[in-house]
Amino acid sequence: MTHFTDKVAVVTGAGSGIGRALAVELARRGAKLAICDVDTHGLADTEALVKRAGAEVKVDHLDVSQRELVLAYADDVVAHFGQVNLVFNNAGIAFTGEVEAMSFKDIDRVMDVDFWGVVNGTKAFLPHLIESGDGHVVNISSIFGLFSVPTQSAYNAAKFAVRGFTESLRQEMVINERPVKVTCVHPGGIKTNIARNAEQVEGLDHDKLAGSFDKLARTSPAKAADVILKGVEKNKARVLIGADAWVLDKFVRLTGAGYQRGVSAFSKRAGL
Repeated sequence: MTHFTDKVAVVTGAGSGIGRALAVELARRGAKLAICDVDTHGLADTEALVKRAGAEVKVDHLDVSQRELVLAYADDVVAHFGQVNLVFNNAGIAFTGEVEAMSFKDIDRVMDVDFWGVVNGTKAFLPHLIESGDGHVVNISSIFGLFSVPTQSAYNAAKFAVRGFTESLRQEMVINERPVKVTCVHPGGIKTNIARNAEQVEGLDHDKLAGSFDKLARTSPAKAADVILKGVEKNKARVLIGADAWVLDKFVRLTGAGYQRGVSAFSKRAGL
């Protein structure tokens, strides 16, 4: 028996990366899974891995930015399993470009998925989590929800927003004595395809940008999933993933707004 045995867990963005690793690890620990993504091929691969681990799984194509679809999805999951205990709002995208060069549409798309997708998932499942008597919301922010970097303004905005939303939610659940725990996750560089799948403003070299990210990504998705689930078991308010996340968090705490000078200098030298 584990902390997750026979619990029903929802994982968005489960077609690859941290989402897939979470689904597989939850399956190994005895959870029942509802997994979704817009990437149907990746989702099918995750489904096979989850089934191989012996878990019952419900698989759905879902765009988390589409609120009505997310609300309907929550009802479908509860109808299928009878309850929901954990929701991992993990789905996300990235976009690179300076504010001056980005269109409103570029910014909207990142916010729609990375922030509103988290809000949609939280709001859709929260009543069911409360009803379960043993709920947990796990929202994936980022190391970029702790500090900002050039060319990532939209991503930074979304991930800072996820952090604020999640920390507020945790306090509300405590104040109102709801049976729902809340955790905000801040991964550092994780070896996923988010940079490879990202878009950018015209004129930037996609392969160079992805290559730069790959050099900084040191933590495996499997390790990230393990750290997240340990944090959930301990009901941590915040989970940092990777040595880079811990070091940079301390750097920001020590320097305050002064961190921006260091990050700007590093970004310029690295050509980011």
